[in-house]
Amino acid sequence: MVLLENDSFLTELTRLFQKCRTSGSVVITLKKYDGRTKPVPKKGHPESFEPADNKCLLRASDGKKKISTVVSTKEVIKFQMAYSNLLRAHIDGLKKKDKKSKSKKTKATQ
Repeated sequence: MVLLENDSFLTELTRLFQKCRTSGSVVITLKKYDGRTKPVPKKGHPESFEPADNKCLLRASDGKKKISTVVSTKEVIKFQMAYSNLLRAHIDGLKKKDKKSKSKKTKATQ
């Protein structure tokens, strides 16, 4: 997995979306990141680790290529605006849901 800066993550994410436009999918995950690279010990001496500030870890994958970035609280507004514009531009291949009339549902249950 490649850890990128925020701007380069968005450009690589754009490339992933364009590559998977006709077939394939892109999986994006988001989670809280405290800066640890080692797991928390279960027993023994618990370390009193306090993160300096809250961060978010974003990961994206198309099954072959994995990219990630860490967004700090200072950069979250700028990154969120750019990320939402990117999603609006590239999430247009979703299939529309078939709407069934309510009368068919009521007749089927009776």
